[in-house]
Amino acid sequence: MRLLRSTLTAAALPVALVTAWWLISRGSQSFFWPPLSDIVAELRPTWLGERLRADVVPSLLRLATGYALALAAGILAGLAIGLSARLRQYCEPVLEFCRSIPPPVLIPIIMLFAGIGDQMKVIVIVSGCVWPVLLNTAEGARAIDEVLRDTARVYRLRPAARFRHLLLRGASPHIVTGARQALSIAIILMVISEMFAASNGLGFATVQFQRSFAIPQMWSGILLLGVIGVTLALAFKLVENRVLAWYFGLRRHQ
Repeated sequence: MRLLRSTLTAAALPVALVTAWWLISRGSQSFFWPPLSDIVAELRPTWLGERLRADVVPSLLRLATGYALALAAGILAGLAIGLSARLRQYCEPVLEFCRSIPPPVLIPIIMLFAGIGDQMKVIVIVSGCVWPVLLNTAEGARAIDEVLRDTARVYRLRPAARFRHLLLRGASPHIVTGARQALSIAIILMVISEMFAASNGLGFATVQFQRSFAIPQMWSGILLLGVIGVTLALAFKLVENRVLAWYFGLRRHQ
């Protein structure tokens, strides 16, 4: 009953906004703002045919690859920096400088070294997603209770067990927070990277529709990106609830 109530509460605003959009745009004669019914009608013929293989799947593969690499690099580097005060002191100015540079600005530079293929697009995604993961992981490693560290030392836990049960579990709430932030950044950078010297992808196709004045198809691409974002966010929430079940249970009993 509680799950049903929370689901209805979460769906209330999106349903209201979509209903309002449908009603307001119904009968619209504007070339640039077609009715929502026309946009929805274009989803299937536009994206579930040849473009599913040519544009949607390559975009999702780039997104998954870049996001996975950013998670791996951010978690490993974040744990190392968070556990070493000296390393943190050396790296902090450089990290603050690098995270302040908007990733889209780096695209022309990345293109010079990585070309214009999939490698460039993956690097762009990694360059923006790694920072929230790294910084949150470092903060999580720093926040691990000293008593727990002393306890692990007293019981002489092996390095592998200490890494898994103490470091990863202790920092996992912060790691998940950084991963959640990085997911939305990854979707944005996936689209932006495909707008530069690309030949396929959701971003490329949406811009091509705009340039050729295929406005309903352009809106359908934007709508599809929103659906992908919501679907990934829901999937991430399921993973988060499973990974942090111990943490949420602990908070409920405090």
